Amino acid sequence: MTDEPRDGSGEAGPDPGPPGAARPADGPPGGDDSGTPHDGSHHDRGRHDRGRYGGARHDAAHDDGPGAAASRLTGRAAVAERRLSAALAEVTLDGGQVVMVKRGDAPGAVCAEAAGLAWLAEARAVRVPAVRGHDAHRLVIDRVAEGRPDARAALRFGRDLAALHAAGAPAFGAPPPGGPEEAYIGRAPMRNVPGDDWPSWYAAHRVLPYLRRAVDEGVLRPAEAAEIEGVLERLPDLAGPAEPPARLHGDLWNGNVLWGADGRVWLIDPAAHGGHRETDLAMLRLFGCPHLDRVLAGYQEAAPLADGWRDRIGLHQLFPLLVHAVLFGRGYAEQALAAARGAPA
Repeated sequence: MTDEPRDGSGEAGPDPGPPGAARPADGPPGGDDSGTPHDGSHHDRGRHDRGRYGGARHDAAHDDGPGAAASRLTGRAAVAERRLSAALAEVTLDGGQVVMVKRGDAPGAVCAEAAGLAWLAEARAVRVPAVRGHDAHRLVIDRVAEGRPDARAALRFGRDLAALHAAGAPAFGAPPPGGPEEAYIGRAPMRNVPGDDWPSWYAAHRVLPYLRRAVDEGVLRPAEAAEIEGVLERLPDLAGPAEPPARLHGDLWNGNVLWGADGRVWLIDPAAHGGHRETDLAMLRLFGCPHLDRVLAGYQEAAPLADGWRDRIGLHQLFPLLVHAVLFGRGYAEQALAAARGAPA
């Protein structure tokens, strides 16, 4: 799911518009408020640093600056730094390697992302930036040089994503090894509590917490929430054949998909956990992804999806839509309601 667009500012950006709306070719709306033009680095395009990492107060004792933090955590001298936002900087290390340095304020945010990146990398499937060091407040990862989307890379990405999912997880809701139970999807809290079966786990630990918040905050009417709850009660019959827990990126919208200059797709900003593989695919569709037809073709070639998967897309989008409703308001609540009403009878 996505929780918000990121403009690199360290503050909440504009509402990205309804799911499926057209997006600019260079990513989510907004830009870097530091006055620095975009240079194609992946964190200029993403958006999660502002939620999990920026905009909140932090302990000044740990705010040693991005260059100093990169040096401390990698053991290599920093020779240059360029701040992209209040929470994000590009740092050049001695020897020429360029890394991205994020400052984390939310409890456990840095640990969750570092553990997620390591877990995804362990699968040796889709590429992710290497973690070069982290502590409670800073995360240092490789910078990814970006290229342009193309059909060949998309086909390979689909195959690689299938391999990532096939690497599996101990349970639905299982956090990455070493990752916290209280994690995040963007700036929204996301609890990783293991469950035995996907329908009951998804309802209890993903959809219902944000459904209740949406009602409490007045963006969803009680009668509308009851309609969504009715769909959740039918999830065991709607979810399709039982599948083992997949190793998910967990927030696989287009802004977290980087088309590398090396001709490969790289993934950033995971909300990694054990889940249903169709959830990542539904996320790719929620805000659109270049060459999505080729991505899906590559995925189906490697690991065919169960019959009826297209009819289940809306079910898997309920969670991100409700998170968006809580963060951005009524428009996303209406989208969630439409997804529920579109569930098979």
